[in-house]
Amino acid sequence: MARRWVMDAQKAPLRMEEFEPAQPGEGEVVVEIAGCGVCHTDLGYYYDGVSTNQPLPLTLGHEISGYVTQTGKGAEEWKGRAVIIPAVMPCGECDLCKRGKGTICRSQKMPGNDIEGGFASHITVPARGLCAVDVDRLAKVGLSLADVSVVADALTTPYQAAVQAGIGKGDLVVVNGVGGVGGYAVQVAAALGATVVAIDVVAAKLELVKQYGATLTLNAREYDPRSLKKEIIGFAKANGLRTTEWIIMECSGTAAGQQAAFGLLNHGATMCVVGFTMDKVEVRLSNLMAFHARLLGNWGCPPELYAGALDLVLDGKVKLAPFVEQHPLDDINQVFQAVHDGKFVRRAILVPSVN
Repeated sequence: MARRWVMDAQKAPLRMEEFEPAQPGEGEVVVEIAGCGVCHTDLGYYYDGVSTNQPLPLTLGHEISGYVTQTGKGAEEWKGRAVIIPAVMPCGECDLCKRGKGTICRSQKMPGNDIEGGFASHITVPARGLCAVDVDRLAKVGLSLADVSVVADALTTPYQAAVQAGIGKGDLVVVNGVGGVGGYAVQVAAALGATVVAIDVVAAKLELVKQYGATLTLNAREYDPRSLKKEIIGFAKANGLRTTEWIIMECSGTAAGQQAAFGLLNHGATMCVVGFTMDKVEVRLSNLMAFHARLLGNWGCPPELYAGALDLVLDGKVKLAPFVEQHPLDDINQVFQAVHDGKFVRRAILVPSVN
């Protein structure tokens, strides 16, 4: 019997229940889950009062990988394949999707928000947009299928931000907040040819990204906003980099982080808002006009970009193993609390028990 962990109310202990996975309809598949990453969006639903689109009770979790075990009509080609399920699944049929704007599709499905999520042993989802995983290539880089569950959000979200911002060789990219998402933002930007400055308030996170793509690391606790920008300008000049047109990836998902990132805008800069918070910030929007800068939002990632993001992992250009750790799904309540309390440097992946 399949099992899932259900959220009944904010901060109420998640409860396990047995269930029968929905039979796949036309164009749908059932995936036996290998792993599901714990994202701060999940914690927002659980701790911070962020509303899910589907009313509670609901199973959370949207960073999912696994094997397709059942298929509906038209999806037979997926039977038995290893896959990553996109965190945001556009319908593919509406006007927005047909114009390449799937991330704002009004009929999109997000596991753990619009439909039942991945903190379970099985899930039924649309086959459209599934990302196939070559398990032989995966083994060659020392990863399991569960490990690449985080590609579905922690990696593809900053990857889309990088593609959208046009990051390339010669750019100076500042990543503010180098936790689960920000750590991958550093690696993606470096893989695309940029020189990366990483900012955080946790020394252990900065030390880790220094080994994986960050050329300069700065602890924000040691600088006021003005001196932080001055430090980066000095670094740019010393290394022959531009002191204009920085690309700033705000991944902290905090009000303080967003304010600090906005303060780094310079002439021609691009600020990518990747992290999420319910908190409000006060900034002078006229800086965008004065600097001829731009501010870009970033919701999920189009399924068509997943293969490119996964290739960075399979080619060894982005490392997952140092940034993830697996835990039994049965420990979900303890893991949620530990992540919420900031006790994990690496991203937790919950792995269903084999019954």
